[in-house]
Amino acid sequence: MTTARKQQISLSDTPYYHCISRCVRRAFLCGKDKVTGKSFEHRRAWVEEKLFALSEVFSIDVCAYAIMSNHTHVVFRVDEEAANSWSTQEVLTRWHTLFKGTLISQQYCKDGSVPGYLQSTLESTVEEYRRRLISISWFMRLLNEGIARQANKEDNCTGRFWEGRFKSQALLDEAALAACMAYVDLNPVRANIAKTPETSAFTSVKLRVSQAKVGKQPKALLPFVGNPRKAMLKGLPFELKDYLALIELTGRSMREDKAGHIEQSQPALLHRLNISPENWLSLSKDFTRLFNGAVGSGDVLTPYYQHQGIRRRHNVSRCDKYLA
Repeated sequence: MTTARKQQISLSDTPYYHCISRCVRRAFLCGKDKVTGKSFEHRRAWVEEKLFALSEVFSIDVCAYAIMSNHTHVVFRVDEEAANSWSTQEVLTRWHTLFKGTLISQQYCKDGSVPGYLQSTLESTVEEYRRRLISISWFMRLLNEGIARQANKEDNCTGRFWEGRFKSQALLDEAALAACMAYVDLNPVRANIAKTPETSAFTSVKLRVSQAKVGKQPKALLPFVGNPRKAMLKGLPFELKDYLALIELTGRSMREDKAGHIEQSQPALLHRLNISPENWLSLSKDFTRLFNGAVGSGDVLTPYYQHQGIRRRHNVSRCDKYLA
């Protein structure tokens, strides 16, 4: 039985989520139709452009992504605190870039106020929009529906483009977050469509490497800000250089002409996360096969399941095995 979305996304437990969408057509999302010879590679740019555009509107940051031939991976961070700080005007302005809103919300944006008897209706509308702007379900709905419409128009057809609904995984701690991001970033290398992470088109790692070469981080992605500390800046709790070094080393270990293990001294990030090189390679190759549902150590999985009222606790033994 499919798990209800509200039992997969719990912002009180974690702001980080891994989402996967799969295409149902023979021609795939961005691949090449072997029957007609027509290429759909240009659709990768559609997905990337839409992904970044929506992240500018929603209070949801993109941590990692990979746009493959028949599916997409995205790791999100939901910034509930930022959304709660938005004024009425900002909430409505953001929502109106996506939808027309209501006559009342349009009046407020035009005049800066509404009659007193409409104030409570306006406030209810604003709070509803605010909730939607931190909703991964709304984000993925707009992302996938937009791409489906473009693809249907291009193919001159109607019908379903994506599988039923996107899949999501809660990432409950730093080890789960780092392992999932690496799994996503290394998808093209693992699928043998790119030799190295930095040459894998339409992935977050390629974007990060290109910006790192000039001493910058991509504005479209949630930045790395280093180790957790008091008054920590908004961003990923790792050092960028440590993450990229680990991705590069892991990518080389996946190549057919290289040994399937991580050599030399243990990378700094693995040491900090307390994950063995052997387990890390398994995680970076088979993350979604190993884990069906929320991922994290037993210390965070147990309260997560309690909050969600879930009796059957998936992944506990495998999380204990691979993330410790």
